Amino acid sequence: MAAEPVEEPRKQKPKRARRGPGPFTLLVLPGLVALIGVAGFLAYNGGLDDAWPQGPGPDQTATTNVDASYIPWLRKAVADCTVVKPSVLAAQIDRLSGWSNDTGELSGEKGIAAFTDAQWKKWGKDDDGNGRSSPRDPADAMMALGRQDCSLAEKVTDLRTEGTVSGDLVNLTLAAYASGTDAVVKAGRVPADAEAYIDEVKSLSSRYKSVDRESSGGAVNQVPGAVLAAPVGNLTVTSPFGSREHPLTGVTKLHTGVDFASPQGAQVSAASKGQVVFAAMTKAYGNRVVIDHGTIDGKRLETTYSHLLALQVSVGQAVEVGTPVGLVGSTGLSTGPHLHFEVVLDGFYTDPLPWLRPST
Repeated sequence: MAAEPVEEPRKQKPKRARRGPGPFTLLVLPGLVALIGVAGFLAYNGGLDDAWPQGPGPDQTATTNVDASYIPWLRKAVADCTVVKPSVLAAQIDRLSGWSNDTGELSGEKGIAAFTDAQWKKWGKDDDGNGRSSPRDPADAMMALGRQDCSLAEKVTDLRTEGTVSGDLVNLTLAAYASGTDAVVKAGRVPADAEAYIDEVKSLSSRYKSVDRESSGGAVNQVPGAVLAAPVGNLTVTSPFGSREHPLTGVTKLHTGVDFASPQGAQVSAASKGQVVFAAMTKAYGNRVVIDHGTIDGKRLETTYSHLLALQVSVGQAVEVGTPVGLVGSTGLSTGPHLHFEVVLDGFYTDPLPWLRPST
């Protein structure tokens, strides 16, 4: 029988000679003990609410962990997603890597969004146009995570619409990310093993609320005047800008534009001169056009046109006021023919109505 290996004893540090009590022990320590005792008494009786805060103050819950240059990418990554907010995306990254590009190397996960090579092959692109697609490129990583989240959000939205699963769509999306869509389907709701991840992400998201487009910051939404032409002939509003419950998904969130009642096939026109930066079919908005109008008072102005029956422009095309961009339809998540029209100023949604000149 082989002998058991003998563990080598740890080397003992030489003992230091004992000394008598020093000045700190004799003079400072008694006062410190007394001070702690008084503080404990006051805290117990409610006397130290301000001096001894039990949690981070408002300034500590701001977006202290995220580089300001990342914020436009966070917003862009989920711009066409009706479920995931930029603050949730930021919280996921915080949870995954703490915004560090050097974490997870041993597990094969790379970059701030912790993508494996296999995951990156599916979701990664060269979104910032620097000639390379890399999970260690923060812009590429944020956009890829947004694509993954929005894809999962579409799946769980469909599953909930079909009655296969139930629950909050944000929770279901995060659960699908953490545990997989199959696990969500099997449970019919958020599976138990995803609850801790959801709690962590939701807790972290509170520090990134200012990243959300709904938090406009006040001045950025100031309207310089009615500078946009009506995109449709009839400006009858069926659903205004503001918080509402979505008629199909049941989610209460910001309605990012205004809905104008128009018959199927009615003409939709560019509200101002600019360049088309997006023109394609999306899951939520159906056929959607986004036009960049340049800057007003140093702020970037964009308009969007959604749920179109057909597209009449393409990306890169220059348009003038009144250029046909599409036809009114009911594509995407829509209950009937209408135009969903948005005004985006410096990345923030703003109420379109004050921007519009009445149609003539």
